[in-house]
Amino acid sequence: MASPLKVVIADGLAEEGIVALKKLSQITLETHSALDRAALKEQINNIDILIVRSRTKIDKDLLQHADQLKIVLRAGIGLDNVDVPAATDKGIIVMNAPTGNIVTTAEHALALLFAVTRNIPQADSSLRAGKWEKKLFQGNELRGKTLGLLGLGNIGKVVASRAQGIEMKVCAHDPYISAESAAKLNIELKSFDELLEISDYLSIHVPLTSSTKHLINEKAFKKMKKGAYLINCARGGIVDEKAMLDALDEGILSGAALDVFEQEPLEANSPLLKRNDLVMTPHLGASTDEAQVQVGLESAEQIALYVKEGVLKNAVNVPSISLDQLSVLKPHLFLAERLGGFLAQVSQLKTIDKLRVHFSGSVTQYNREVLTLSVLKGFLSPLLSTPVNFVNARKLLKERGIRVEESFEAECRDYNSLIEISVEGDHKMKVAGTLFGKEEPRIVRIDHFNIDAIPEGHLLYTRNVDQPGVIGSLGTVLGGQSINIARMHLGRDPKKKEAIALINIDSEPSEKTLELLKAIKGMLVVRPVYL
Repeated sequence: MASPLKVVIADGLAEEGIVALKKLSQITLETHSALDRAALKEQINNIDILIVRSRTKIDKDLLQHADQLKIVLRAGIGLDNVDVPAATDKGIIVMNAPTGNIVTTAEHALALLFAVTRNIPQADSSLRAGKWEKKLFQGNELRGKTLGLLGLGNIGKVVASRAQGIEMKVCAHDPYISAESAAKLNIELKSFDELLEISDYLSIHVPLTSSTKHLINEKAFKKMKKGAYLINCARGGIVDEKAMLDALDEGILSGAALDVFEQEPLEANSPLLKRNDLVMTPHLGASTDEAQVQVGLESAEQIALYVKEGVLKNAVNVPSISLDQLSVLKPHLFLAERLGGFLAQVSQLKTIDKLRVHFSGSVTQYNREVLTLSVLKGFLSPLLSTPVNFVNARKLLKERGIRVEESFEAECRDYNSLIEISVEGDHKMKVAGTLFGKEEPRIVRIDHFNIDAIPEGHLLYTRNVDQPGVIGSLGTVLGGQSINIARMHLGRDPKKKEAIALINIDSEPSEKTLELLKAIKGMLVVRPVYL
């Protein structure tokens, strides 16, 4: 009989979840409300399954001691505190519990919307100070106002339904959901700029990625409807807080309500704390009794499925296949996901109609369904706030009206195997990759350009007129911005007189750096990528 798996809860869990876990004969359970990092590092090599919430940081330093660890389960939706690539490198499965706090987070966004509209926190503070300032805190009605949702995933849909119940008009921007799907919810889809222009209230429901960092910046604020309100219960960093303060000072915003911040917790001298036109809460989106119970039960259910049946539910870095199969497929899965992530970040289509996956060569002998799911997961993950895994990837694409086409051929002329992905919408783009040796992923083609590039870390993708001076200017700009080039891979098309570059860099490029690169004479496209 196999020894029981040791399960450790590091950050506490609802009692209902603990009770459910204690019923599993396949595990031994150890619970902590707040396990010290030093103590966790000391014993992590003896843990099989680790359950954390948002407090414990599961980083590369901690994971290097985790030779026995099989699963890290984040009891909640966000994975900001879990280094998923580092866990994947160690062969550790990462799961989250994504559905337990959907309603709770949506309701908190609406609570903040009400509070900032009616000046509730300020009025409460004034009243407690012995004042009676009715005129000072006069607010507005929500009925008839336009609520703009930036992102229409699970949370955004709940916010929309509740807002429609109080007779608000709901519009949304989400390029990865079809107009037909939105229309069924009585929601109008808009372009990003249109949403900024028409929204009386802008509520954010997208993930924090390289493409959404400071998405709501100075340029975005200048396009917003004068007197609008901003609500952010998604992730800190999506809103440029300095630009937000300027927008408040200039009267572009009448107020803002924030549950998340660029730095958490806020420093005591944060300029945000000095404002009376802000309503703020300390990341309470998922903090209700009901959500904690649901997350606890959801986490216990996932552990039970694993220890009883070997089923992986809500795994974010491996498909639902046996561990024996995984050991063979892992390098191909890694390549497929990287190719999908690259195409999502570089193509920047306004509308997407079709995603096509083509396998050729030796890779066709493997489980192509799992490989396709890995491509879809890689493609969707940078684009959605909804957690994407191998269970829901196809469903999420279908909801967004994106068709998936798959094909394969046993022969591959130039390589042992090749994975090609193309996306079609308002324009088309294609990327292809292979493995060098048994495990080294390479991007070998982008559109009609041949290239040999390593898809990892921070990258810059550029496309330019093939003329002297462009690459030199590019290097000069990066050097002037103190950004080191680790590797540079070039591709040329003499007939079209165009060239591309895929550049591995040591740090994330700033907005200023990107603007300087775009201003280079002959530069056609500049895209930051993180893989």
